[in-house]
Amino acid sequence: MFGFRSSVKCVAGVLLAGFMASGAVAVQAQVTHRTRRESSANRKARIARTIAETYSHRWEVGGGGGYLRFKPGSILQKNNEVTFWMTGTYFLNPKLGIIGDVRGAYGNAKIGNNTSSPDGGPPVFLPFNPQISEYPFMGGVAYRVYAKEKIAVSVTGEGGAVLGKFDGGAKGFQSKDLGVWQSTTKPAFSLGANFDYNLFPNLAFRITPTYVGTFFRLDPEDTTHGPAGTIQNNFGVNVGFVYRFGKIK
Repeated sequence: MFGFRSSVKCVAGVLLAGFMASGAVAVQAQVTHRTRRESSANRKARIARTIAETYSHRWEVGGGGGYLRFKPGSILQKNNEVTFWMTGTYFLNPKLGIIGDVRGAYGNAKIGNNTSSPDGGPPVFLPFNPQISEYPFMGGVAYRVYAKEKIAVSVTGEGGAVLGKFDGGAKGFQSKDLGVWQSTTKPAFSLGANFDYNLFPNLAFRITPTYVGTFFRLDPEDTTHGPAGTIQNNFGVNVGFVYRFGKIK
């Protein structure tokens, strides 16, 4: 009899221990599940705070270099140019901003042997490609179409004027002799898309594919290198860094 009671007590003890163990596992699983849910919620909240901090800056200033494919004359081959850019943007809200933009482009016009003598004599071969440069000064708007923790994309539209220097390095030859555009200031406009990778909320690396339209023309005295010219469609890419500061109130 006593042996039977002892066996019952042992079995009861084993069952009780099993229930306690299973209960502890269930409690631990529930705590772990809650911890994971809280961690996920905290992460989402942190990302939301970072996004708000990143795109609530009032100002952006940036600069860097790049490349432009430019047409230097009506019948001349396009040339490759090294560029610089500096820009400042004032944001009216987290999406819409007003841009001020200064750029410069430097290259060598591929004129070949299509020059004429400065005194009106027969054509001569110029043994070098003269240096040329353009300096656009533009303003416009930027609009953010995508804004996440690490990546932002904005589109831009700008208009203004461009100063062209096409015969300053021609060693005595003028633009009318070379078939390059006349050195002057003409209207210009640009379209682009900024792709930003945010290193910090206030600092980003930027890549900008860009289109630049210019309206240079040949010198009116150039009657041998026509047509006179209308619009030049120039494409390139700019790269650099952007610094953000101030707060949108």
